[in-house]
Amino acid sequence: MTKKITFAVDAMGGEDSPKKIVDGIKLFNKNNKDVYFKIFGNKNSIEKHLNNFIDKNSFEIINTENQVVDTDSALGGAKKGKDTSMWLAIESVKNKESDIVISAGNTGALFVISKLNLKMIENIDKPALSGLWPNKNGMNVVLDLGANIDCSEKNLIDFALMGSSLFKSLFSNETPKVALLNVGSEEIKGNDKIKNTYKKLSEIRNNNFEFKGYIEGNKIMDGDVNVIVTDGFTGNIALKTAEGTANFLIKELKNTLSNNIFAKISSAINFSNLKKFKNKLDPRLYNGAIFIGLDSPVVKSHGSTDYIGFSNSLNVCKKIIKGDLINKIKENII
Repeated sequence: MTKKITFAVDAMGGEDSPKKIVDGIKLFNKNNKDVYFKIFGNKNSIEKHLNNFIDKNSFEIINTENQVVDTDSALGGAKKGKDTSMWLAIESVKNKESDIVISAGNTGALFVISKLNLKMIENIDKPALSGLWPNKNGMNVVLDLGANIDCSEKNLIDFALMGSSLFKSLFSNETPKVALLNVGSEEIKGNDKIKNTYKKLSEIRNNNFEFKGYIEGNKIMDGDVNVIVTDGFTGNIALKTAEGTANFLIKELKNTLSNNIFAKISSAINFSNLKKFKNKLDPRLYNGAIFIGLDSPVVKSHGSTDYIGFSNSLNVCKKIIKGDLINKIKENII
């Protein structure tokens, strides 16, 4: 019998938890019987939502009354002790009892507790927060999205190597094409750090990715590249801008197509195409950011997502393990 993958799940983080966490597990479990769940949190609260929709041999609940909440500071969450659901879930990976950890809880606390428990991959100085971002041909991996405000040239090069490893783990049949986010596409554009990183990446001979130079913000979704590298300050602003734009477009389209009878008729006629458009911009489909650079994988689900979004982040977890992400990074860095 094939050994099951084991997910360590912090069930108490994010909005509407643990209900959305349990519902997301139930949805994922329907088509993924090869995953075992170690669920950390308040046992009474978790069991209220389990019912009989998941095989009892596919999970166990590790009870704890303590949890990190969204209002905690990063250090405050870590100082709550080693019996929070978040800490215990991460510790499960540290002790090799689980293959990967996922939480929809406090991002800062998750980052700090992960760094306290897990080692860095050798030769990596800083971990990065990487995420999925749609383009017209498929998907981008973008990093860093906020873990490191200030980055050195080496950090950016490491991000390129780690990001290409992540992309290959998630999309094994595609070639990672790496670009540096910059204010222009010409070689002379950008500050010295960006230009020096460009030069060094151009000189790297690595069969695991193609370096495609610079990319501007308005080209991210064109699909010509699929791994986009930047510092955490710029990356976080770009991400929030894109999320806000997507939400604006969906709301405005909905308002436009419902403000009179003719618009409603047009909406009904074009229902299938409109649904495809909405799904393309639905953030739940791209849920699941990854702390990359640690020697064990840590996935952050968006705190405000629903059970469908959480289920999609579980799909990301499975692809990371099946794609052997950590070893791919180690091979790439060497």
